[in-house]
Amino acid sequence: VQLQASGGGLVQAGGSLRLSCAASGRTFSTYIMGWFRQAPGKEREFVAGITGSGDRLYYADSVQGRFTISRDNAKNTVSLQMNSLKLEDSAVYYCAAYLGGGYYSAAAYGYWGQGTLVTVSS
Repeated sequence: VQLQASGGGLVQAGGSLRLSCAASGRTFSTYIMGWFRQAPGKEREFVAGITGSGDRLYYADSVQGRFTISRDNAKNTVSLQMNSLKLEDSAVYYCAAYLGGGYYSAAAYGYWGQGTLVTVSS
């Protein structure tokens, strides 16, 4: 599966952004999908995940209640609605398709988009 993320940009603290990830391939609905982020000098970290059917959602504690992951299997897309953005949310955000292992580990995801930059300013 090929993934392409979009929607990043510059936003003031407290603002909102919506990231989208477009996937190719007929089997998109079978993949657990995740969003990760990586800030300069830091490791890539899990942000949110969603099962193939969308019935289960997973969030990092740092974004719980502010971010919402969703998917549209008819359109082969997964989205991340980010509200109440904080300075520490600034990072390159990646969408990824899960292959196996712990949901929260980047090593469990085998397909990655190119990343989209989110910058939160004060």
